[in-house]
Amino acid sequence: MKSNSIKLPILLILLAAIFYPVYPDLYTAWVGTSNSDNSYGILVPFISLYFVWNKKEELKRTVMIPSTSGLALLTISLLIYLVGYAGGVVFLQRMMIVLSLNGLILYVLGRETYKQLSFPLLFLFFMVPIPESVVNTVSFPLQTYATILSTKIIQWCGIPVYREGHMLYFSQTQLEVAEACSGIRSISALVMLSVIFMSQCKNNKLLKAIIVLSSVLIAFVANLLRVSGTGILAHFFGAVVARGFLHEFSGIAVFAFGLVVMFIEYKVLNRIWSQKN
Repeated sequence: MKSNSIKLPILLILLAAIFYPVYPDLYTAWVGTSNSDNSYGILVPFISLYFVWNKKEELKRTVMIPSTSGLALLTISLLIYLVGYAGGVVFLQRMMIVLSLNGLILYVLGRETYKQLSFPLLFLFFMVPIPESVVNTVSFPLQTYATILSTKIIQWCGIPVYREGHMLYFSQTQLEVAEACSGIRSISALVMLSVIFMSQCKNNKLLKAIIVLSSVLIAFVANLLRVSGTGILAHFFGAVVARGFLHEFSGIAVFAFGLVVMFIEYKVLNRIWSQKN
């Protein structure tokens, strides 16, 4: 135990140094002015540390026996990182930060300790931004569906609007449903939150699956309301409402709405399952 307390910090520092070239671009992806859609990623390590802290009592009672399978995972992760670094595959480099850390913890602290820490360690994968290639592939159909359904909602509100592609034409102005309005970013953020809620559920696989899968629907509906609301405001006040502060605020409002709905869902489902059991 004492040798592990010395060895682990040294190996963590060495591992952090190995991945030093990845950090600047990763930080920029989180908080860069050109793209704030991944900003939730910077919170992920702190959330993971919180879950580790909650396990402190269980960890004190856990026997720590080093695992060779962890060494194998660490070695493979570092080799993949080298390949990704040589090939300029940014996503692969970022993923190996988390995978190598999992391997290191498993190697030094053993299987029993890793079982206790598996959730916060695997949760760290959420800090890795979705590759742009995936975003571009998924966002287009989501963008199209959001435009079509928003048009119908606006028309149901008695506002005349004509859709052409991703453009909405009103009597006095026009509005583009851009790629950023597809909802893919809010989906990834709410899926992350759903996993946190899932971790707090009792050992019921169906309940956990419902919470995670429903987060995608909740995020899509929230984004649909955002696009529709922006369109309605654009009809009355012009397309300027779709830019600047109101646009940023609507993004925060969508996230807050999704969070509240998911929290209510979590409470209701847990109560229903508790009553059944």
